[in-house]
Amino acid sequence: MNDVLDDDAIQQALAGLPGWALDDSKLFREYRFTEFREAFAFMTRVAELADMQDHHPDWYNSYTTVRIWLISHDVGGITQRDMRLANSINQLRP
Repeated sequence: MNDVLDDDAIQQALAGLPGWALDDSKLFREYRFTEFREAFAFMTRVAELADMQDHHPDWYNSYTTVRIWLISHDVGGITQRDMRLANSINQLRP
């Protein structure tokens, strides 16, 4: 499960992850909200998911924008852990 996925496997997985793309060899998605409180609440829910999966995102927040990057730093690439977390995040907000 911690093996780095090759480009074909990543592209195939991205086809099933609406909104996600590659950015600098990491999975990436940007979310926009109507107010800061909504963005922060979303980040809190993502943090809880990430903690449960023991896999934590790189992210950025500015007012109503949340950007998330996923990569398995310990193996230096995208793995099934990243895909699983991206899918879980999509369950929170498609």
